[in-house]
Amino acid sequence: MSSKILLVEDETKIARVLQLELQHEGYEVSMAEDGRSGLEMALAEPWDLILLDIMLPELSGLEVLRRLRQQTAVPVILLTARDAVPDRVSGLDQGANDYVTKPFAIEELLARIRNLLRLTGPQTQGDSEVLQADDISMNLKSREVTRSGKVIELTPKEFDLLQYLIQNKGAVKSREDIISDVWGYDFVGDTNIVDVYIRYLRQKLEKNFAGKVIHTIRGVGYLIKGGSSDES
Repeated sequence: MSSKILLVEDETKIARVLQLELQHEGYEVSMAEDGRSGLEMALAEPWDLILLDIMLPELSGLEVLRRLRQQTAVPVILLTARDAVPDRVSGLDQGANDYVTKPFAIEELLARIRNLLRLTGPQTQGDSEVLQADDISMNLKSREVTRSGKVIELTPKEFDLLQYLIQNKGAVKSREDIISDVWGYDFVGDTNIVDVYIRYLRQKLEKNFAGKVIHTIRGVGYLIKGGSSDES
């Protein structure tokens, strides 16, 4: 079954090109031209992914995203002409899973779509929609994470990173592996962003709990194996 994508974009030419490219890749695509109708369509039926422009009439993309996140955890990629750090941070803080800055190469967008659908799809550990590692449980459908029964609030990227590590539990993953598989594109520059997100996860998953979750294998990378360890 092909994945269903909702494209919310008010620039007709861009929307049409994206629609054709996505359909060529085998996706089922529906379109909305403004924020209000996009929100209505997004909430009317289940979607595998939403491509959401930030600059929209009626309702801005960020407002659409804010309202979406009150009701659904559907994966969202923002399309934005703004490359300023505050704009990107605002979108991610509102719950976007990823963003692409216009103008963009269609190949890059398609790669990010494939990666996000792979990460958020109900796969691995059989066909279960729940991943387990020691006392941590991840529901891939509701995107709820608990440890020892207590709900842990994670950002979309933190969720994706934890999901990746649990799916590969028992295997050490290097920073380069994580950048490629979780961020979903060739990363040019400092891979310290992985260390930053590992720190975020540790703060949320280990503070006030007994037992370490994410282990550092010095000079190699990171590992989830369950239980405690003397590794830092």
